[in-house]
Amino acid sequence: MRTTRFLFVTFALLVIPVLLAATASAQASTVKVLVIKDDSGKPVRNAAVVLHPVKQNGKQAKGGIELKTDAEGKTESDGMPYGTLRVQVIAPGFQTFGNDYTINQPEQIVTVRLKRPREQYTIYGEPGSGQAKDKQ
Repeated sequence: MRTTRFLFVTFALLVIPVLLAATASAQASTVKVLVIKDDSGKPVRNAAVVLHPVKQNGKQAKGGIELKTDAEGKTESDGMPYGTLRVQVIAPGFQTFGNDYTINQPEQIVTVRLKRPREQYTIYGEPGSGQAKDKQ
């Protein structure tokens, strides 16, 4: 009787984790991110790429991963769970990028086109003059 119980417990302890790992790996994706310049299509190196899972209510889940792009503007992360993923990209000299993506396949490729900042306008005067226009 004890031998049967021992074999059953041993079997459960060995097989159940393997089955759970197989199920988890079936629901995980490799996310590859390519960051390029919008105007020229050239890669952006050393851009910070932040990946955050998003809950069903639309709020960002705790945790997240911060990656850096290589010289070819590429980075990747394995084991991202299926669902909504918020991708944020920050690079000096470019507008900050952010968008949500649905991860639903074993390998997901996200291409981000970073734009240069636009010129700022003011209703108070000429840019850089420090003087307000008087339209009376």
